Amino acid sequence: MPEPSTPEAVISMRGATATLGARAVLRGVDLTVHRGEVVALLGANGSGKSTAVRSAIGQVPLTGGTVELFGTPLRRFRAWSRVGYVPQRTTAAGGVPATIREVVSSGRLSRTKLGLPGRADRAAVDRAIELVGLSDRAKDSVNALSGGQHQRVLIARALASEPEVLIMDEPMAGVDLASQEILASTLREQVAGGATVLLVLHELGALEPLIDRAIVLRDGCVMHDGPPPEAVGQHALPGHDHVHPHAASEPVRTGLLT
Repeated sequence: MPEPSTPEAVISMRGATATLGARAVLRGVDLTVHRGEVVALLGANGSGKSTAVRSAIGQVPLTGGTVELFGTPLRRFRAWSRVGYVPQRTTAAGGVPATIREVVSSGRLSRTKLGLPGRADRAAVDRAIELVGLSDRAKDSVNALSGGQHQRVLIARALASEPEVLIMDEPMAGVDLASQEILASTLREQVAGGATVLLVLHELGALEPLIDRAIVLRDGCVMHDGPPPEAVGQHALPGHDHVHPHAASEPVRTGLLT
């Protein structure tokens, strides 16, 4: 009987190194996300989480190592409609007057033929806005939104291209409870539909039930890659170290979440 094949590697980093200024931020990171997985990238502030995901999409150049997306080296990858990226919390329009629909529509450009949106494009934008609970405000200016609503617009923009992999950098940071619940519900629906997800998180929170695997970074190095570590009570305090199982006889120390 043939052995089951390993799912396709959607994101693959090997020996990744990167610097910001004169500081080494990634120190030989190996990171793989397979099709259909939901992977959390965890670690304290400054551990290299955001740099790792930004390197995966080419926003931060590597000084060493390799990145592949869907089996294609990053330098040759062009199918960006397959990738949805939500950056760390920022304003949805960068101060430029724009409506929610206009911002979300910009996420569809990678799929729009000849720059002219068709029926399928408009339907995808409507669906993305509906998913984040902002259909009744689609014509409102993003400058009138709360921080949590801005985050919902950014997620809708990423969803508009109907991506195969969704990369989200601290999607719950600084977001009100109502928006957290909507974002968690949106993500659950994407996962149920088979999406591959890489999440940078400070803590698992409401997203914990969705996580298949956790990768913990400390000082730019992978300290844990396996089942999500628990982070409750004192485990979540700054500087706390806890031993988590890595193999049957090999514990690994993970300076986890702050």
